[in-house]
Order: sequence, then C-alpha cells, then structure tokens
Amino acid sequence: MRPVSLVMFLTFTLLAFNAGHILPRIADWESREQKVWARAGSSAVLPCHLSPRKSWKQLSDKISVLWKRHGGSAHQEPHMVLEVGYSGLRKTALPMRPRVSVQDSTLRNGNFSLRIDPVRSEDAGLYEAWVVYNTGVQSCQVDLGVITVTLSPPSPVVENEPLLLSCNSSHRASLVETRWFHNGHLVPTSGTFCSLHGALSILRPAMSNAGSWRCQLRYSDNEIISATYNLKILGFDGPTNPVVYAAAGSAADLPCTLSYLPTAFGINMVTVHWSRLAGGHLQDWGISQNLSSRSFPLHLPAVGPGDAGQYHCAVSVDSKTISRDVTLAVLTVTPSIQGPVSEGSHLLLICSLTHPWGHERFQWKHLDSAPTNSKLAVTTSRNLEGHRSQTGRTLEIPQVSQKDTGTWECSVYGPEGRLGAVEYGLQITGAQVSSPPTIFSGQVTFGLTLTLFLLLAACVLALALQKRARFPAFPALEGMVAVTVPRKKEVEENQKEKIQQTEC
Repeated sequence: MRPVSLVMFLTFTLLAFNAGHILPRIADWESREQKVWARAGSSAVLPCHLSPRKSWKQLSDKISVLWKRHGGSAHQEPHMVLEVGYSGLRKTALPMRPRVSVQDSTLRNGNFSLRIDPVRSEDAGLYEAWVVYNTGVQSCQVDLGVITVTLSPPSPVVENEPLLLSCNSSHRASLVETRWFHNGHLVPTSGTFCSLHGALSILRPAMSNAGSWRCQLRYSDNEIISATYNLKILGFDGPTNPVVYAAAGSAADLPCTLSYLPTAFGINMVTVHWSRLAGGHLQDWGISQNLSSRSFPLHLPAVGPGDAGQYHCAVSVDSKTISRDVTLAVLTVTPSIQGPVSEGSHLLLICSLTHPWGHERFQWKHLDSAPTNSKLAVTTSRNLEGHRSQTGRTLEIPQVSQKDTGTWECSVYGPEGRLGAVEYGLQITGAQVSSPPTIFSGQVTFGLTLTLFLLLAACVLALALQKRARFPAFPALEGMVAVTVPRKKEVEENQKEKIQQTEC
C-alpha cells in the first residue's frame, strides 16, 4: 500500500474512534475516476453519491465528509478543500472560501457532491472525497478540468472596435484543432474572422456578432472539449442606418438607443451629443445624462423639408465613443392648384419624399368621404396608368367634385411595412355643408330650366300687350282727337283775354 493511502486510512480510522464508533468494515469503494469539465467563471458540481447497493435509510445522523485536492505533482501531499464534521462544523480552505459548498439537505439522502461557484482556472486537478457514516466509508475521485475563454480587451466591448476571443483548457494533450460556433453555426475563419492558435479575432464587431459563442478544442488523444461564452457588445439597438419618416409640420423623434444600460458594464459616466451639418453650419444639441435609461432621442417639435437630412448621435462611455447616423426623411404634398380649387378643375396631388431609398411605394386614401364613397383608396398602379414617369407619387383627379372635398392621406410603405404618412386638406370653391342626393340632380336642373322659360314667356307677353294698348285699331279717331285739341286751347285763351279786359 502506498504511504499516502496508508496515512489517509489511519486518519479516518482515528476519526471513527474519536466519534465513539468502530468501523465494522470499509464500504464499497468507487475506484472509477470521473471527469468533469467546467468553464472558468461558471459553476461546477463534482459528483459523489452513495453506492447504489446502499440505501440512504442506512445513514445515521452522524456523517463526516472530507473533500481533498491532490497537488500538481505525484509527491505533493493532498490538501483539504472542505470538511463537514459529525457535529455539522465546517472547515474550508482559505483560497477557496466561500466558493465551495455541500448541501446539508442532500447529505442525508446520500448526495455528497461538492459545488464550486465560480470556477477558476487554477481549480483544475484531482479531487477526492471521503465519507464516513455508521456502516462504512465511501470514497469518490473526480478530475476537474477547466476550459477558459478570455476576452480582450475586457468588457465592455464597443461596436466596431477589434476584439480577441481566446480559448484554452487544462488538458495536457497536444491541441490539434480549434473551431468556433456563433449561435450554433460554424464560423468561417476568413474575412471578418481570423483564427490563430485557438484565438478568434473579430476586426469590426457589430451588434449582429453579439450572442452565444462556443469554442471546440480537439486534442491528439481525441478528447473534444467545448465551452460557451455570451458576448455582449455595447452598441445601438435597431437597424444600422435608421431612417425616420415624418410629415411636414409634425414632430419627429430621432432614436439613439444603446443595446445595454451603461450601469450593466459598471459605467457611471455617459455624455451624448447630437449634431448636424446644414448649409455649411454645424448644429449641436446636448442631451442630459440619465444612467437609468439607455435611450437618448433628439426631439424636433415641427419639421419641414429644410430639416431633412442626416443627424449624428455620439455617445461617450468612459474613454470610448460610439456614434450612429440617423436620416430624417420629410413627406410633403404639393397640389397643382394653390388655394381653393374650383369644382370641375383638373387637379394633381404630388407626394414627395426628401430622401427616397428606391424601394418605397405610395398609396392614397380619402379619409373624409361620403357614406356612399367611404374610404376611397386609390393606388398608384391604377391612378398612374399611362404615366409611368411619375413613379407612383401623384394622385390625379380629372374633374374635381364636391365628393372629393376633405382630407387626403398619402402613405409610404417599404418592405417592413408602413413607414409614414402625410395629409392634405382639399377645399373646393362653393362647397356646401350638405348637397342634394345625386339621384335628384337631374330633376332640379329641369325644374330650374322650366321656371326660367315660363318667366321669359310671361315677360314677352306683357310687352306685347303694352304695345297693343298704345296703338289702337282705328287711326281716324286718333286724328280727330288731334284736331279738337288745338281748338279747345284757343277758346280758353280767348276767355282769359276777356276776363283780363273786364278787370281793367
């Protein structure tokens, strides 16, 4: 028997005597060595259970558990990791306190496993457990191997800054091959990704590179070891080149949202600046610091075509700065006739977008229409038939009528759905609040025409009667009257002369 084994046997024999028990015999030994792999930073459980041939009911309240770790060389004595005495008193090695533990509730059920949380690379080695109970002694041997995944530079990883992921283990055989997987897919080591001696280099990490990374190591003895690493990249949420669509005259909020809260990386200082170069002048906006939020939008109360363009958001975290460009696209409607439109006119409504990407499509909808014509939707494919050069932006109304008055909406759609909309209020000259139903329009026109005709006929008849009264049917009588009139005047004048002579 080796000296080390003899010493351990004598030690546990003395422990049994000190406890007032003489071991009747040594229980079944688990001579088979178990292998456990764990990633540095995660937790590991070194299994040790009661032999299947034993029942947990045979265990008394007095159980002693001793976990030891063998040294790096064969001649180095093992040292204590954790000891649980009969009284429940625990002893833990100072370098591993408080990372090692056994559960009291599981000891009575025959589970003596050792838990290490978190695991460090220096924890690799051979561990041995001795369990003393009323019917015997049980031994467990577990070889703990540690695989380490390191990140350089350390967290936080900033978007577009190079990073290096390295992977190695405590296995003593020669490394033959290293493979990397991202979200379950094998990563080709070319272009953006470069692999050398187990390390993976990402030249320009993007938000799409965040997530689960797994390295797989294959050794000369055909041992295959793998470990996963959850890579967090501090960048921006949303698309790489976001575009905000807003109607002219409306408010707009330009997004600038981080992928994580700064405090998740231990960052206590964040500064945010928005800027825009317009007409040779640099506009700058400062955003107040708020560590409880990861969103720093720029609010524009009312936008116009002159506000459209590219805006720059720069976020400084510690000594690093990340930035993103946001494009503001403004929607406008231009009519072919300015001001109120006369009924019967030919009208064009042109929907314009300041920054088109080429994949947009437009749709017009009449929001304020009569019940018989509600939600009249006019798509560009029908309106612009024969006018392909207008690229689907124009709504044509050949003859404006009262039913066209109200609000027209131009919506812009992309592959991802509706992007934005703008409204235009159409006013028609002489528009009435309520108009007679269309079915009676012909009868009204006929009645008005008939009334005018009757009035005209009455006027003509009145003029004819007046003319007939002025010219009688007997012209001789008209001559006789004309002769008697001057004679009457002469008689009256003579009478006046006689009266004047008498007065004299």
